[in-house]
Amino acid sequence: MTQQVPSTEPELAGVRNFRDVGGLPTVDGRRVRHGVLFRSGHLAHATAEDTVFLSSLGLHTVFDFRNAADQKLEGPDVALPGVRNVNLPLSDPADGAEFWKMVRDGDLEQLRSILADGKGADRMISSYRMIIKERTAEHSRVLRSLAEDSVPALMHCAAGKDRAGLSVAVTLLAVGVERDAIVDDYLKSNAKHRRYKVQRSGSSASAYSPEVMELLSPLFDARAEYLSAAFETVEETWGGVDPYLERALGLTPETRERLRERLLD
Repeated sequence: MTQQVPSTEPELAGVRNFRDVGGLPTVDGRRVRHGVLFRSGHLAHATAEDTVFLSSLGLHTVFDFRNAADQKLEGPDVALPGVRNVNLPLSDPADGAEFWKMVRDGDLEQLRSILADGKGADRMISSYRMIIKERTAEHSRVLRSLAEDSVPALMHCAAGKDRAGLSVAVTLLAVGVERDAIVDDYLKSNAKHRRYKVQRSGSSASAYSPEVMELLSPLFDARAEYLSAAFETVEETWGGVDPYLERALGLTPETRERLRERLLD
């Protein structure tokens, strides 16, 4: 009989997509420890009550994967006393500025030209592949930090779905979590109360028309095909998870074992 662990997922007023990834099963029968690895959207709008809750988690480090354009749009994270905040952008600020301008200001014709006919999903798949290939130094730093001393840790980006989702996925791969469990956790970002609240510049009904929101939806959905593209990139580029962790991220067997000791029951 599966043990039921109480939920530690509060309804935070100013932070979207917060959750503890504890409880996920590994291929060798262990589980991710509760209270050591959390994920969320940005912390810039955390209320006083949210801040009290986040401070109660005993966090050592917050990893913020937003770029300068994201931070300019939403603001810096709230300060959590005694918690180290590490900013490791996983996407280019120029791309971020272009992305948010399209989301907030793009008219229907522009959105059709950029996102219609599967182009929105293709854009996301390309982004996931690029982050896996090009942000190996950042992912290496995160995993080494977790292995050394940086837990409990919270990983976030803007929505807590893509850059944080990939970083959480890479971390879970490194400690041997089952692939299906990684995907299931990733897809939880689709829940209505977790999704990023899209803000458009116009106040008219047309700014949020069904067609506009349908065109934007691939950018704010968590889709299994996106994460599958990341996993495929690992296989195609390095031949598997173990060589990816060893050659791309420079993780020794000793570091991976320390990581398991930190994160697993």
